[in-house]
Amino acid sequence: MSDKITVLGSGAWGTALASNQAANGKSVTLWGRDAAQLSLMRDTGRNDKYLSGIQLAETLNYEHDLQEAVRGADIILMVTPAQTLAATAEKIVPHIRSSAVIISCAKGIDQTTGETMGQVLHRIFPNHQVATLSGPSFAIDVAGNLPTAVTIAADETETALSLCAILSNKNLRCYASNDQLGVDYGGALKNVLAIAAGIVHGRALGASALAALTTRGFAELQRIALALGAQSETLNGLSGFGDLVLTCGSEKSRNFAYGAAIGRGSDLANMKLAEGVKTARIAADIARENNIDAPLIFAVNELLSGSINVDTAIAQLMARPLKSESITRR
Repeated sequence: MSDKITVLGSGAWGTALASNQAANGKSVTLWGRDAAQLSLMRDTGRNDKYLSGIQLAETLNYEHDLQEAVRGADIILMVTPAQTLAATAEKIVPHIRSSAVIISCAKGIDQTTGETMGQVLHRIFPNHQVATLSGPSFAIDVAGNLPTAVTIAADETETALSLCAILSNKNLRCYASNDQLGVDYGGALKNVLAIAAGIVHGRALGASALAALTTRGFAELQRIALALGAQSETLNGLSGFGDLVLTCGSEKSRNFAYGAAIGRGSDLANMKLAEGVKTARIAADIARENNIDAPLIFAVNELLSGSINVDTAIAQLMARPLKSESITRR
């Protein structure tokens, strides 16, 4: 496996990953839908729309033509929004090398099919190696060359290890996993729970409430993901617990910031894309279909749909029947 890399998606995360890899000696091409934005990035070496104040790697290449962007690439990082990932992936099928490895870097569940991003890529690229990159990582930190650790998961352990060796550098440390499903669900579900955490923060309900929500949210994440085939070790690692802790504690997280705006009663019209908004409904549907108790995810879905307001959600959650957190049998 060589190291000619194409990154599809010129938002914050795509730009950060592309710049990180280019700064560490890789041949990297960044593709985006907005030709004017790419031209400005090429001229200024910055992406102030998404990563204000960050100087990007000088060797980073920019390409607006999707077919040209993926031509000859050894590794393709899919960093488009989760709900457009499938459509973008289908467009590049005829134009990629037979040996190209496709990596999902989006965190969500497809609203139409109920598939994780990894499952989407396996379906569209049945003859290619497919992987997922996920973990506790803010784009601004990666773009700013701050130490960050993530997980790269693939069905074949050797593929994951090889990708970790290629993509790791002095600022980005990658850990291998063969539980792609677990990594996918950890990244998708934590976005929904981060909205709930943001609501607690925005409504000024206190640090105790935020800690309780994060902890009980992790219990929900585990229940759902384990029931669907994930491994507990994965969920307890970077792409599960680690990512949840990061996104439930800072407004650098778009999902947390979106929830905080709801909690404050702010106008949501100009809020940046929060993947958890799109994932909440399908996550709630999956939990119900599998008879999984997920009161926080259910509450977020109802809030986003307008079925209940914040005060009603809080009252309902606090009025739930009392239960044990754990019982030790003696």
